[in-house]
Amino acid sequence: MKSFFPSALSRRVFLAGAGLLAAAPDFAPALAPALAQSVSPVTAEGRKLAAALDRFEVEKHWIAGVHVNWETGDPDGRPVSAQGRHTHCSAFVAAAAKRFGVYILRPPEHGQILLANAQSDWLKSTGAAHGWSRAANAQAAQDLANSGRLVVAAYRSRHDSKPGHIAIVRPGDPSAAVIAAQGPQVAQAGTVNSSSISLREGFAGHPAAWKNREAEFFAHDLN
Repeated sequence: MKSFFPSALSRRVFLAGAGLLAAAPDFAPALAPALAQSVSPVTAEGRKLAAALDRFEVEKHWIAGVHVNWETGDPDGRPVSAQGRHTHCSAFVAAAAKRFGVYILRPPEHGQILLANAQSDWLKSTGAAHGWSRAANAQAAQDLANSGRLVVAAYRSRHDSKPGHIAIVRPGDPSAAVIAAQGPQVAQAGTVNSSSISLREGFAGHPAAWKNREAEFFAHDLN
């Protein structure tokens, strides 16, 4: 009978590969189910959504460290408080959603301070009444964005006095393996403003969001 391992060399390669998997506990559990699937292709509506996100030019607006008009992302000349470096993730998401004709908690119903936490709470408690639905996981979020739906990734800080983070999932074609390891690409304002950055990198200031899979995804249809 022919051996499953044709040589000692292949046996060593197999064992080395098994060791690599064993050495990556953070990724292997998420990677295994994702690799059995494929990501949905970007539709025409998804391409329109991606182009619309680019037109916000978030790299030039909602800049950290200054007080901004939440709708335009431009400095409004008002002073910022002395505590912390102010970022505008939630203002950008609120402004984008408004321009898309979608309501998410925003000023004046809630101020810009700690708005991401409040938006996360609102999405889970009240969002469904406004057309938002939860996406099961990161790959489902990418599929929904690719179909042209507005999808947000939200992390609510464990501490009420500390900011969370929120971003918009960008339509694209990352592999299932990349999504499992890095998350989908997102458009965000924050410490780093980017129209396309991995969720893992964009949420780097909130390690639990990705390492502990505490980022949650919510989707809304666009007309």
